[in-house]
Amino acid sequence: MTVRRSMVERSVSTAPKPGATMCSPDMDVRARARVPEHSGPSGRRDRRGSPTMTDTATDSDNFDNFDGDRLPPTVAADHQTTLLEYRRARGRQHVRDWYAGLRIKKFPEDLRVFEHVLWSSRTQVVVELGTHLGGSTLWFRDRLRTLVGYGRVPEAIRVISVDLDQSRAAALLGSADPHFARDITLVAGDVTDPGLAERVERLIPSGARCLVVEDTLHEYATTAAALRNFAHLVPDGGYFVVEDGIVDDPDLCPPDMPGGVVPAITDWLAGDQGSAFATRRDLELYGVTSHPHGWLQRVRCRPAP
Repeated sequence: MTVRRSMVERSVSTAPKPGATMCSPDMDVRARARVPEHSGPSGRRDRRGSPTMTDTATDSDNFDNFDGDRLPPTVAADHQTTLLEYRRARGRQHVRDWYAGLRIKKFPEDLRVFEHVLWSSRTQVVVELGTHLGGSTLWFRDRLRTLVGYGRVPEAIRVISVDLDQSRAAALLGSADPHFARDITLVAGDVTDPGLAERVERLIPSGARCLVVEDTLHEYATTAAALRNFAHLVPDGGYFVVEDGIVDDPDLCPPDMPGGVVPAITDWLAGDQGSAFATRRDLELYGVTSHPHGWLQRVRCRPAP
């Protein structure tokens, strides 16, 4: 695979801010790591039209229905394919992927990092901001069940997933698992409403360790509101993951997306609330991620209520 000079890896500091105390029960923060400069999806065709993704689907195909047997399109890579072309093809592929018959729009590499984070932080409850079609909701629920099976967390697991309208997601989740409501709670609401966070918090079992995942509009206002309203749910050593910061990469951003995710993260980290968190760029482990700058860990212990 050819790598252009602009794609050369660079060193990124991941050390906590001065005076911060690490609170993670299991995962150490590495002082420095090397990650690719560009990472994430794109909805655009390769500039040179390189045929790096093959797909037999047509524009008329409905990707939003339950389909227990469907596979995503194949991405091919050879020695003539540049890294940028490959990343764009992977971006087009990831919005056509499936989990347990439901659409899931996440890179496999990011899902693997989530598995590491869930395990190390002993997450018992996932608060998912942005349900969409329910594929990732089901995936998080199944990962929590695995943690229970290994005795890593108590049995009272739950995914609390938030979106403006949950009717479509509820129907699709019911198609995949008629009993999904046993450990998945769908909440209808707007993340910019501070009262929504209070409703969600009441659903969390006392003492449960939470992971918060923000996957909403991928613009400044909603990202900033999600961080402001939900970060207090993250326990010491836990994580708040802001997804799809790739919208701020001009080489990889899908068309018609305004961006603002990474600036919102940067501004929030500079404030009092964000000063308790560190950006874990070393968790961009596999060279392909849709969430650059988005893996945030609480490194300063929460004040007692």
